[in-house]
Amino acid sequence: MIRLRSTAVLLALAGLVAAPVPALAAAPAHAGPALGFDLDAATIPELQQRMDHGRLSAVALTQAYLRRIDAVDGKVHAVVAVDPGALRAAAASDARRRTGHPLGQLDGIPVLLKDNIDTRTLPATAGSRALPRSRPAADAALVDRLQRGGAVILGKTNLSEWANYRSTHATSGWSGIGGQTNNPYVLDRNPCGSSSGSGAAVAATLSQVAIGTETDGSIVCPAGANDVVGEKPTLGLVSRTGVVPISAEQDTAGPMARHVVDAAITLSVLQGHDAADPATAAIPASQPRDYAALLRPGALRGARIGVWRMAGQDADVDRVVQDAVRTLTARGATVVEVDLPYQDQIGAAESPALLTEFRRDVNAYLTHRPGHPANLNELIVFNKKDPVELSKFGQELFEQAAAAPDATDPAYRAQRATATSLARRSIDETLAAQHLDAIVAPTNSPAWKTTYGTGDAFVLGSSTPAAVAGYPNVSVPAGFAGPLPIGVSFFAGRWADARILALAAAFEKAAPARRAPAFLPTIG
Repeated sequence: MIRLRSTAVLLALAGLVAAPVPALAAAPAHAGPALGFDLDAATIPELQQRMDHGRLSAVALTQAYLRRIDAVDGKVHAVVAVDPGALRAAAASDARRRTGHPLGQLDGIPVLLKDNIDTRTLPATAGSRALPRSRPAADAALVDRLQRGGAVILGKTNLSEWANYRSTHATSGWSGIGGQTNNPYVLDRNPCGSSSGSGAAVAATLSQVAIGTETDGSIVCPAGANDVVGEKPTLGLVSRTGVVPISAEQDTAGPMARHVVDAAITLSVLQGHDAADPATAAIPASQPRDYAALLRPGALRGARIGVWRMAGQDADVDRVVQDAVRTLTARGATVVEVDLPYQDQIGAAESPALLTEFRRDVNAYLTHRPGHPANLNELIVFNKKDPVELSKFGQELFEQAAAAPDATDPAYRAQRATATSLARRSIDETLAAQHLDAIVAPTNSPAWKTTYGTGDAFVLGSSTPAAVAGYPNVSVPAGFAGPLPIGVSFFAGRWADARILALAAAFEKAAPARRAPAFLPTIG
């Protein structure tokens, strides 16, 4: 496991003399005593306003988050490393602000990165003990965009190893590097999805924003399970260069935050063309540059929303969805019951296609990481020899991917074409038939108890249509089953990121459901 640097060491590395900041251990649910306000509830625009008026500095904000990590993350295990340059970057942000040259809405805001995203200052391990021996030669394209926007890279979050693509019996939130990430609401419950550390870290107020990645559910499910906002963008809106892959046909990075406006601000910085990622060439010129500017409380009025209930699988989910329908209706939306077609066919084609794509894409990524296993076959051998990697579950998906057909195989091509076309049709045809602006569905069922050997006790999720189609999907807090959060997801067609963020923000305003975690050890 990578050892966290202490805040005191980071201050020394940055050459900064810090004002005394009280420890935050006495306030497990909220971070704020050192700052004079509730950091858990603060949005990026509110933080920017404080910094503009001299009531907050980026250094003080970064210190507060670093000390929060020291005080709280021992319970959650969401952060695997903090960046030694974080306070230096915060001081540079303060200097820009003093001279009247801030770089934008994200300047001075601490951001955590999932540990499958390349950075020059820290290893990018994908959670695997096979990858930590060297640092990537360059920052991922999205990291470069964050830094050019003035964000403070705070560190790396744990993830389900290899983005949950190693075993058919994997436990979400576990990696050989970071161990097990816990759900901050109930610590023996699972944080869900491969961006588990990013979701849990934001929920526990260890950073203002975190970046996750998704192939199918790995942003929205941890967002729902950890009571935060997660936006999986349209495929191609955010560059994947420098991100450990599963599949170029479905992978994307996206923001996770406690507030929709923060996710919208972060997405505005993340998005953009990258010559090294051909998918970004398709971004339309009409795509908004500032998603936060398009959020408005009345966005639901006059909207037509399809509700895909996925009913009958969990009573608490059914109740939360019904509450969401009441909110939508009360705010002037017309709600139409829908049932998305083709789901069985999509799943049957997606699974074998991903096996081929993973071997192709991870082998290509590993060519840029010398000094490590050079391909999937060598990773399989490494895991067999390592004392930790196969201690909790196996590597069945690795082995199946190693034996899968090449990407030139006609059967594979038919599987990918079927999966993508039917996923797009399932959304596009439903939107068109009912003249809908978006579809809403439950993101997740309540978090299950973390165990090993049998895999996740997953009940339901709605991520697959948007994930396989490459369409945008945003999860927003919607309610609880006892102390366990449940989210709802808004999704729509290609490049509809602004529309679903606006609808999600209006829903969040109308029915604010998020509450800070209590770090309960267990429940009956």
